[in-house]
Amino acid sequence: MAEDLTIIHSTNKKEQYDSLVPQINALLSGETDLVANLANICAALKEQFNWFWVGFYLVKDGELVLGPFQGPVACTRIAKGKGVCGAAWEQAKALIVPDVDAFPGHIACSSLSRSEIVLPLFKAGNIVGVLDVDSENLDHFDETDVQYLQQIINLIKF
Repeated sequence: MAEDLTIIHSTNKKEQYDSLVPQINALLSGETDLVANLANICAALKEQFNWFWVGFYLVKDGELVLGPFQGPVACTRIAKGKGVCGAAWEQAKALIVPDVDAFPGHIACSSLSRSEIVLPLFKAGNIVGVLDVDSENLDHFDETDVQYLQQIINLIKF
């Protein structure tokens, strides 16, 4: 597939995801390199939604280590249970944080981030990383994002 995206300019989040998910699937189809695929997922999500930050942290030697991302520089390493990413890893579930300043232990990589969503990545029942998305707007993410971002991360082959 050509590495082009059709960006849907709509205020309807579901319509945007419905257009983007098959395009991401096509981008990943036939490509076996994990880093390349994670990078393209980040780029596609950033381009479609223009979120402040989109990226992956991967579990390495007992901590989350920064992987492919789109946005400003980020925290490089996160301990299990620390911040939103570490909490999602520890709790093994998606976390939606409407106001990061109200999240106990939030790691402020950027003061411009106002809300966040983090989903764990599973391989053979073990968490191997997380998808982290930040917005400059409060209360930006909801269960629609969880549903569709989960569909996207389910496309990743580890």
